[in-house]
Amino acid sequence: MPLDFTKHFVVVPTEFKLRNNTGCSWKVTVKLMNGRVTLDQGWATYAAVHQIKIGYMVTFKLLTPDTLKVIIFDDDGIEVKCGKHDEAFDAKE
Repeated sequence: MPLDFTKHFVVVPTEFKLRNNTGCSWKVTVKLMNGRVTLDQGWATYAAVHQIKIGYMVTFKLLTPDTLKVIIFDDDGIEVKCGKHDEAFDAKE
């Protein structure tokens, strides 16, 4: 996350809920690394399930102090919709 983004927090949360336009939500932990706030545990699985690839654009909007709205666009600029998750991934919520 850009450092300018983190200045909006009194304390940066240790966990965020990622939510998309279809109601899909996912929890990820937050880690401070090299002076930057990064999405950590849960992010790699989220990216795999949502098939985020190099060249895709991912936007984040702060909805609440611990919830980010995520919109994913493929390399053609088309929004990638969340598909059905199997039970193992739904347990992450």
